[in-house]
Amino acid sequence: MIDLDLPKAPADTRVVVAMSGGVDSSVVAALLRQQGYDVVGVTMQLYDHGAALAQGKTCCAGRDVHDARDVAARLAIPHYVLDFESRFRERVILPFAEAYAQGTTPVPCIACNQQVKFADLFDVAWNLGADALATGHYVQSRREADGSRGLYRARDAERDQSYFLFATTAEQLDFVRFPLGDYAKQEVRELARRFCLPVAEKQDSQDICFVPEGRYSDLVARLRPEAAVPGDIVDLDGRVIGRHSGVIHYTIGQRRGLRVDDKGLRGEPHYVVRIDAARAKIVVGPRGALASKTIALRDVNWIGPGRVEDLAESGLEIAVRVRSTRPPAPALLEYAAGCARVSLLGEESGVAPGQACVFYESSDVEARVLGGGFIVNSEPARVARPLLPEAAGAL
Repeated sequence: MIDLDLPKAPADTRVVVAMSGGVDSSVVAALLRQQGYDVVGVTMQLYDHGAALAQGKTCCAGRDVHDARDVAARLAIPHYVLDFESRFRERVILPFAEAYAQGTTPVPCIACNQQVKFADLFDVAWNLGADALATGHYVQSRREADGSRGLYRARDAERDQSYFLFATTAEQLDFVRFPLGDYAKQEVRELARRFCLPVAEKQDSQDICFVPEGRYSDLVARLRPEAAVPGDIVDLDGRVIGRHSGVIHYTIGQRRGLRVDDKGLRGEPHYVVRIDAARAKIVVGPRGALASKTIALRDVNWIGPGRVEDLAESGLEIAVRVRSTRPPAPALLEYAAGCARVSLLGEESGVAPGQACVFYESSDVEARVLGGGFIVNSEPARVARPLLPEAAGAL
């Protein structure tokens, strides 16, 4: 039984479900329909997959829209397909290409949630007279003592998607619901079979939704061809030890695809430790050069209790994730004069500008999400040799 924490009876409560055509959102619609809610399905029509790479279009391809429509018909609920193509391109795809051209590593799923799903889709739900918007994200929200809603990690730590939702606002949390936060993926699959949904065995998408086969560099090269200009690969002392075919092909921590003279490291593997897009240089070094202790952040969003200015001016003990695939790690958050700084109690390897650093109340499963920000730079914990002057100046 799903408790949406809404005041009216299910039959009098309209819930708009964001239906992507996948198994998760389809099960959400089925569960709510079973419980008697007035369910309306909405699918974002974002691109024709065949033209995606050439035109930079986006997420729900024709197959997904067709699947969402089939599920809605199976459940006998109204279903609307909305054209969000142009705004997705402007708010997600073009900034994605620009970020790679600048040598940073963006997280397009966060931008999509922040700029499209939890912006325009909210407006659509309100216009349809909805009492709530429901999604298939694996994350939880709960009513707090002060009446607000808090965001929490999912029960299934392996499926938890809270990293991608840190930018959600308090107002949005009050309207959105996440019915799958207390389910494991295998339970959701079983529910899909029980409801006889046509997407019950559909595989989860593994790539960035608007990048076929994960070849993001092809898309970026079309949109920002200057980012594909070849340049030098240099070591931490500034010695040229190889050539690259464009900064868009590299991310912090990358090891594969580096064609370099490895004499300087005496056989130890090289890793990308800095990307100097302005000079078209890739800086490489030993694995130890990837370790970071402190991280500077921009565009911090706080959804925890109180005000971040009051809580973190003298330092707040939290846990942070610097990659979606990593568990929360203990850290100290400082916030003053609009600037946020995270000091890690241990070390994190391969902290990349452009990625998110998400704050949690603790490292526990189902811990509360306090907010987060985007990584500007990090200070190395240890470096075998001095950084290049231009690389050091970026910290």
